[in-house]
Amino acid sequence: QVQLVESGGGLVQAGGSLSLSCAASGRTFGSYSMGWFRRPPGKERELVASITPSGVNTYYADSVKGRFTISRDNAKNTVYLQMNSLKPEDTAVYYCARSIRFPSSRVYDYDYWGQGTQVTVSS
Repeated sequence: QVQLVESGGGLVQAGGSLSLSCAASGRTFGSYSMGWFRRPPGKERELVASITPSGVNTYYADSVKGRFTISRDNAKNTVYLQMNSLKPEDTAVYYCARSIRFPSSRVYDYDYWGQGTQVTVSS
């Protein structure tokens, strides 16, 4: 069983930054791609960014390109999402998830999920 625990969410003003972390349990973290999703209020869950096991390859949704950066530290079993130049439309619950296919924006290509962390961007 894999457990994913997100942290780092909160309230920030537009233009500000937040850094999310996702700590994973287990010994297989470095063998899987990882992704960050978000669910804005009243909307479907959407992929924000994903990263391959080595961290060499990444994918970003068009809406966050140039503002968000995904990274990972396999020695710490942790994946990160650095979010800069935040906008009110970035307000959402953010989830990390383990991927069984890269790149993929499909929810069913992710087999383990964290509980989510709230990010609120005020205008």
